[in-house]
Amino acid sequence: MTAGDSFGRLDDDDYPAYTMGRAAEMLGTTQGFLRAIGEARLITPLRSEGGHRRYSRYQLRIAARARELVDQGTPIEAACRIVILEDQLEEAQRINAEYRKAAAPESPTGAG
Repeated sequence: MTAGDSFGRLDDDDYPAYTMGRAAEMLGTTQGFLRAIGEARLITPLRSEGGHRRYSRYQLRIAARARELVDQGTPIEAACRIVILEDQLEEAQRINAEYRKAAAPESPTGAG
């Protein structure tokens, strides 16, 4: 791997750049919280060669949303389900927008 390859990963939301300790620190939570949302299958951290959990920026955003719900009093299992459903809804809306755009008739140029 070259330095150029490494720098390219800095922009990759899915690159598992953060250790569990650093991820917990960034989120202002505990490592136990990260383990719990992993057990609830909200996020599945990748593992380093040594077996340590590693998190991506995308996973940290998902975890932050779950933490927000838990902080508001939502049980962790319910918070994880809510976040999963929100993510699925966002993806479905994105796909629908693409379909609408593809199906929309093109307007004639110079009309008006």
